[in-house]
Amino acid sequence: MIDNNILDSLNKVQQEAVTHKDGPLLILAGAGSGKTRVITYRIAYLIKHHGISPKNILGVTFTNKAANEMKHRLNTLVGENISNSLNISTFHSRCAKILRYHIIKKEGFTRRFSIYDKSDQKKIVNECIDEIGLNDSFINADMLIEGISKAKNKMIKPSEYLDIAQGRYEPIIAEVYHSYQDKLRDNNALDFNDLINFTVDIFNDYPDILEYVMVDEYQDTNLCQYELIRLLCNEHQNICVVGDDDQSIYRFRGADIRYILNFETDYNNVKVLCLDQNYRSSENILEAAWSVVKLNTERKDKKLWTIKDKGSLIECIELYDDSEEAEFISSKINRLKSQGVDYSKCSILYRTNAQSRSIEQSFIYNNIPYYIVGGTNFYERKEIKDLVAYLNIICNPKDTVSIKRIINVPARSIGSVTVNKIVDFANYNEMNLMNAIRNINKIDCIKSNNTKNKIIEFHSIFNNVNRKTSPKKALQHILDNTEYIERLYNDES
Repeated sequence: MIDNNILDSLNKVQQEAVTHKDGPLLILAGAGSGKTRVITYRIAYLIKHHGISPKNILGVTFTNKAANEMKHRLNTLVGENISNSLNISTFHSRCAKILRYHIIKKEGFTRRFSIYDKSDQKKIVNECIDEIGLNDSFINADMLIEGISKAKNKMIKPSEYLDIAQGRYEPIIAEVYHSYQDKLRDNNALDFNDLINFTVDIFNDYPDILEYVMVDEYQDTNLCQYELIRLLCNEHQNICVVGDDDQSIYRFRGADIRYILNFETDYNNVKVLCLDQNYRSSENILEAAWSVVKLNTERKDKKLWTIKDKGSLIECIELYDDSEEAEFISSKINRLKSQGVDYSKCSILYRTNAQSRSIEQSFIYNNIPYYIVGGTNFYERKEIKDLVAYLNIICNPKDTVSIKRIINVPARSIGSVTVNKIVDFANYNEMNLMNAIRNINKIDCIKSNNTKNKIIEFHSIFNNVNRKTSPKKALQHILDNTEYIERLYNDES
């Protein structure tokens, strides 16, 4: 529970941010200034001291990790029962929940829509490329996906993009964009950009009323996120945004720093607070950071400070290439080891996974034990995507991408030629792919009875399981009827 003792643990500006109740609030929070603590305490304070219902508070973060951290802290502050009813999530997660209830109002989609990630998008775009007959060597799926994403971040619809496209590549992107969006609709699927854009469309007609909206990392919002936030707090204007204009790094994703810089002109009677005391770094590190950020031409006037000691001087080393860099790191670690520093106390941060290779090679050569944190994202693992595809089909039989992914997983001797014949049959008869599979005996160009039996066997997996089956039981049904686990072990052995 929030009490005076806890408020006493905050500095003066943090206390002011936590206890602010009504009206727009802009919190400029530098690195290591306790912004997550302030947001969670403010939510708890609204509930405990002002009696605001948890369902009328929305906290928006940019990552699931940040959302989970906030929920964990709120468990302690307000109790698990209350925190479980709070709306703390990422933009995309929140929008997905909203659309599960309201997307039925959008023509061509149902509430059981699938959400396509980058690899799913790539499959759809490659289909568009084949159908349109593009043979430009400078055009590939990644380039087209990026162009479509930029258009969606600017809230440009396919029909609008066709009218404004210029130059050599934009008309091509516009043509693929139009076809891509049609295919998403045919598959009853949305991509991550659609989650926010469709929600904005819905709120324009059916505004949701929330008393308090809190947004983290506001410096990295793009146009559609900005519009969503504006619509969410349109009624009460009780919006609190937290961000740092010196840490805006997602311009390549459409983020626009002007939204935090212009917050005071977007809303009336804005209160501005600056969390400028840093609790994380030494004075030397803050001074080094200041020497860089002070050169920014678009920024708010603030400078971080700390009561910590100056700390060690920053060492800047210029090296010839990645191999020399790796050897320098190894020698530095071995020198620390000889001074009594344990290997586990040493950490190496690199920007891309590709940089780890030369460092690993150097560590192996120098007998330095190491552990790589991260690797393949859990949801990007093949076996997870396979099983999620099965579950997607149960909820959304129109999901062609998922069907194509697992119709021969585990292997059933159903090759791509056969799948293409089924797709052609579906297109000719204007039905979805699962309906074509259900009518496999009517596809005369598939001659082999053995192949047809394998396809019937695949379709039978989805018998006796439907949308009302619990996810746990549905997953167990899939595992039992595909022997996926056993065959996965056999493949690895």
